[in-house]
Amino acid sequence: MEKFGSFYQDYKKMLFAYLMRMTGDYYLASDIMQESFTRYLERYTGQIPNGALLFTIARNALWDHSRTQGRNARLKDDPIDGAGNQEYGLMVKQEYRQVIAAMQRLKDNERDILALAISDGLSYRDIASIVGISVENVKVKVHRTRLKLKKILNRGETNHELFDQ
Repeated sequence: MEKFGSFYQDYKKMLFAYLMRMTGDYYLASDIMQESFTRYLERYTGQIPNGALLFTIARNALWDHSRTQGRNARLKDDPIDGAGNQEYGLMVKQEYRQVIAAMQRLKDNERDILALAISDGLSYRDIASIVGISVENVKVKVHRTRLKLKKILNRGETNHELFDQ
């Protein structure tokens, strides 16, 4: 169980960040992260910890949720701490919302690959294993999706209605 504890500590922030980028919803990302670790622990106790497998489980849980609830995740009150400089905190929150809104404009597969690529610690080989495509294809898709996201952000094509709830 000690091995799982260190595995959890190593991957919790990375997995949560991936799920936040995918859903845009703090509470949903937390729920799916918890479910992913639970599924991993239930099925793979005693095996060598495998981050790519954990992300695959989380990705499948996310797709399960999308099928049952629909694709339009809403960002609710996100818990960005405004302590310290409130103006800076507001600016960071606004930029964060713009990036999440821009990512929501990407196709599901584009958002998925980019969110995995941004996750610290996952190599292109890990991502290829999770998604089921070649490493070269991952590199091409990440590059193209980054360019597309940059265009969306530069044009200001974010869907602000995602946050007006």
